[in-house]
Amino acid sequence: MKIKTYLLTFGLIASSIISTYFVTVSTAQQGTQSQTVATADNEYQVGAILFMQKAAEFRALCYQAFNLAQMNLDADFDRKNVKKLPKAERKMTRAVVVDIDETVLDNSPHQADLIKKRLPFTPTIWTDWVNRRMAKPIPGAVEFLKYASSKGVRVFYVSNRNESEKQGTIDNLKAVGFPDVSGETVLVRTSESGKEARRQIISAKYRIVLLMGDNLNDLSNVFERKSVDDRFAEVDKTREMFGRKFIVLPNAMYGDWESAIYEYRRLNEVEKTAKRANTLESY
Repeated sequence: MKIKTYLLTFGLIASSIISTYFVTVSTAQQGTQSQTVATADNEYQVGAILFMQKAAEFRALCYQAFNLAQMNLDADFDRKNVKKLPKAERKMTRAVVVDIDETVLDNSPHQADLIKKRLPFTPTIWTDWVNRRMAKPIPGAVEFLKYASSKGVRVFYVSNRNESEKQGTIDNLKAVGFPDVSGETVLVRTSESGKEARRQIISAKYRIVLLMGDNLNDLSNVFERKSVDDRFAEVDKTREMFGRKFIVLPNAMYGDWESAIYEYRRLNEVEKTAKRANTLESY
């Protein structure tokens, strides 16, 4: 009887030790995998973020863009320009369509936080930032859009933020003073990331005078998912539109310009680093 009790006790102890070992190893492996996923080397973005946050030249470029937008808007009210329009458009209410991120709201603190914590961009972290409602306005944006609204121009905010981020976006825009902010005028992404369908919804009732964004895709679908060379070619084709109906804000932190370098493929950090280095032109 003593031998049976001894063997049973020994078996229980051995089983406990083995179970503890596998649980410990499994937990360690999961922790290592989690750490690998959660770590990113975004150091290459530091210069772009510092330029946006600390360069007076960046502020000057933003003011320049919105000053140019106001000049073009004022010119559109000239009767001579109105007479050149098709009759169906002459009585339509004017609209200005703007992107949100890096066009009217500054998300550089979010980008900086990712670098300091060595974290990659994730939808969860991004949504948390949006719902903090902390983004400040891009220099000149509030003043220009208030001016446009005071002239009877409808302002539309077309963004690829998603539906779960819409209320936080509306609250943030209102808090920093943007005009004409509502569920109707803030158009977020519902299914596709392309903005052409949303622009068409607006143009069905309004005459779009200006389109403003930091990404060419904010202006027209002709730029979407094009290679670096093809994006250049499309810009050359539409050069007369820039500074007139199309106004571009500077953003070197991220955008389709970078995705085009990666050929719109899902690359890991090592592959991205190599792709950037190999794309550089030198002598």
